[in-house]
Amino acid sequence: MEYGYCRISTPNQNIERQVRNIKKLYPNAHIVKEVYTGTKFQGRKEFDKILRLIKDDDTIIFDSVSRMSRTADEGFELYKELFNKNINLVFLKEPHINTATYKQAIDNQISITMNSGDDATDDLMKAIIEALNKYIFMLAERQIRLAFEQSEKEVEDLHQRTKEGMETARLNGKRIGQPKGAKLVTKKSVEAKEQIMKYSKDFQGTLDDVECMKLVGVARGTYYKYKRELKADNNL
Repeated sequence: MEYGYCRISTPNQNIERQVRNIKKLYPNAHIVKEVYTGTKFQGRKEFDKILRLIKDDDTIIFDSVSRMSRTADEGFELYKELFNKNINLVFLKEPHINTATYKQAIDNQISITMNSGDDATDDLMKAIIEALNKYIFMLAERQIRLAFEQSEKEVEDLHQRTKEGMETARLNGKRIGQPKGAKLVTKKSVEAKEQIMKYSKDFQGTLDDVECMKLVGVARGTYYKYKRELKADNNL
């Protein structure tokens, strides 16, 4: 089974680019989309589903390393965990760390049987070969970790540039965000307020707060916030 995992940080971002990139090379991949802001892989519901469903020799395709994890340590540990479960990992923008490359490093281990007749010589050559094999493993693991570290740095740099840009705009007199005290008006808030006005005994209805809150279907804090705004708007 091939899973194409696509993730964006906010609903305003376009996820279709990732989908196209994966489908171009893996047309049969089952695409899984997710909007998730956090930096840890735990808590990503759709990704967690994949981790529960994958079986031996299944494949997970990512557009880039950053879609799997934005922190180097957790990404590297998850990589090793999945590799040890024989799960294939593909990173379209970092193909040099695909698990197939890592497996090739293992397959290319030097294996020479020494039987020179001299125990000291055989022991020396065995030690040299073991050291070379260990070095190959270290090189492969270092490349994987470097990829995750680079991804984490790029995310941190982006956040820093965004922060600096907002500060520059603020210093130049531009308003950042919503003015203090301003009310965010959405279709949902308008509909909720209409129902509160209609059913709450504080306005035109007969329901107490608990009953009205359940009927409108909003959180406690949001309900009382809407009530305060309604009272202010109606001079109550």
